[in-house]
Amino acid sequence: MSARAVGLAYCDARGRIFFDGTRMPLADGGVVREPRAEELIPAPPGTVSTMLPGRSPRSTRGIEKRRTALAAILPAGYTRLTVPALETRAGAPALPLFGYTFACVVDDELHVAAMRTDESEDWTPRYFGDGELERILDARLAGDPENRVLRQVALCSRDYGCFTAQNVFLERGEAALPVSPKCNARCVGCISELGQDAGIPSPQTRIAYETTAGELARIAVHHLERVEDGIVSFGQGCEGEPLLRGITIARAIEKIRERSSNGTINLNTNGSMTNELKRCIDAGLQAVRISLNSFRHDVYAAYYRPMMYSLDNVLASIALAVRHGLRVSLNLLAHPGVTDDEDEIRAMQTFLHEVPVTMVQTRTLNIDPHVYFDLVGRPNNPLGMRAAIDAIRAHQVAVGNFTHTH
Repeated sequence: MSARAVGLAYCDARGRIFFDGTRMPLADGGVVREPRAEELIPAPPGTVSTMLPGRSPRSTRGIEKRRTALAAILPAGYTRLTVPALETRAGAPALPLFGYTFACVVDDELHVAAMRTDESEDWTPRYFGDGELERILDARLAGDPENRVLRQVALCSRDYGCFTAQNVFLERGEAALPVSPKCNARCVGCISELGQDAGIPSPQTRIAYETTAGELARIAVHHLERVEDGIVSFGQGCEGEPLLRGITIARAIEKIRERSSNGTINLNTNGSMTNELKRCIDAGLQAVRISLNSFRHDVYAAYYRPMMYSLDNVLASIALAVRHGLRVSLNLLAHPGVTDDEDEIRAMQTFLHEVPVTMVQTRTLNIDPHVYFDLVGRPNNPLGMRAAIDAIRAHQVAVGNFTHTH
């Protein structure tokens, strides 16, 4: 570390935050170690500090048994570089699905292990006055009262603060078009539906019905006609896998383009059904964001737990979209100690060399770090998240966090 005074940030049992400048906290990027000076930045606006109940922080003096660990949740536009080193006590509750980032105190100021990788006003939190959001939602719902999709994104706007859902009503940026109540993966960290054995509730409620092409098209046309360079996106956090409803998506795209040629039609997907993706491309799909956590088959399968498909299908879908000239982004669910393992970086570079995607979006994988390491294993040789990002950029692939139109 540098000469700066780095100390432990922690909580007491009541969640109050304290600093201890006499303790050097430890990070866990696959290997427990001291944080590096170049990893630390002042906590950016929008950072949320969170206590980790039943977990003690680790420092160079050992396990801080009488203290409760603290982590940070980063705002959009930042990539996490490492996670806190923890000791889980007996009987500790399961952690909810958040992206836990290493935090410490530097010269009496909270710092986090992160780097800025994107920025967009459309992803800046909007703070509403009393009743303001409800009035905006009600006015838009009144214009299309029978539209179930609009009611779903209103729910997500109000209850979950989803940016892409709010964009439908604020008429800006990328707007949500949820379409599928079912999924063909059983992701360990799914935010809309978890098994009864997960031990934690899903943070969102999944859409419960199959939406129609007409409902989807009405929202999309309204948005694209009012937002310069607007984007409408099938596939959201409140649903399953949209390609299971490829026919409906293709029909919706056709309806949209019958009425408007503006903006970009995007699909967020796990890329499992290459033929259905081709159907959507033929209908006029312009951009696709395909999610994965790894370019290694065993690591991918451990987290996604796919049903009737494999990572090979995902990679084939990416290649198909690139061949057809779509703007292709990878939604890389990033986790220090996995994404930056030397073996992972090598597998990623091999694929990016053969399939030149437009962008890799580093998305924080929201999960208890110990749970994830137990699932996929610890790294053989972690090179650091900056090295992973540099490896992406070395292939002339942009790194970001949001969907861009150009």
